[in-house]
Amino acid sequence: MTALPVTTARLEGLRAIVTGGARGIGADIARRFTAEGARVAILDRLDDCGIQVAESIGGHYLHTDLADADDASRAMDDAIDRLGGVDILVNSAGVLKKGPLSLTTVAEWDTVFAINVRAMLITMQRASAWMLESGGGKIVNIASMAAKTGGADEGAYAASKAAVVALTRVAALEWGCHRVTVNAICPGYVLTEMGADTRTEADVAAWSALSPLGRLADPRDVSAVAAFLASSDADYLTGQAINVTGGMIMH
Repeated sequence: MTALPVTTARLEGLRAIVTGGARGIGADIARRFTAEGARVAILDRLDDCGIQVAESIGGHYLHTDLADADDASRAMDDAIDRLGGVDILVNSAGVLKKGPLSLTTVAEWDTVFAINVRAMLITMQRASAWMLESGGGKIVNIASMAAKTGGADEGAYAASKAAVVALTRVAALEWGCHRVTVNAICPGYVLTEMGADTRTEADVAAWSALSPLGRLADPRDVSAVAAFLASSDADYLTGQAINVTGGMIMH
């Protein structure tokens, strides 16, 4: 996919925190936000990748174990301190554990929810504490098409992403009066590192056939929507779970 040049500066001077920004969708969001004028702090545990991305965009990288509630809180406070505040929060960190629901262990379930949902609650709480006092902000949560369709062998993942959508809507209701918008993006099958070790050419062909556009998503398809939601162009948009699925879901 050929990247379109970024010709806008909708995020000029804004301060953004991106969880899971070391690679995949999160890394592309960090790059897109920087290209549109934001200063970015990345929270991740993949140090080599995270440092490389941060250095390439002139941003900050903070090693963070989002499965640890205390570490997630600490990292958020550190990131806000380094940026001098926060105007945008993007929760892109997530894990996928595949397997039949009947064989999913409690430990696997808890790990998925700790990173995909509980960490999001913590980062939203820390960011909103600043946003509510400073006059507003933007929160973008990365959910998944699985939140709406489920998926065989994705019980914990699909349930966690459905929880992300619900959490997004509750936050939008509670914080809208403070000019904080909260939206979710529900990507379809995005060609990232997640799941690459089990992805075959046949899988890619089969999934591509489900889209009227005949292809799977590139991270740039998602980062473009994230940049829109983080900008003033989306000031009257909140509580939404936007499908970026190439037409695999139409509603």
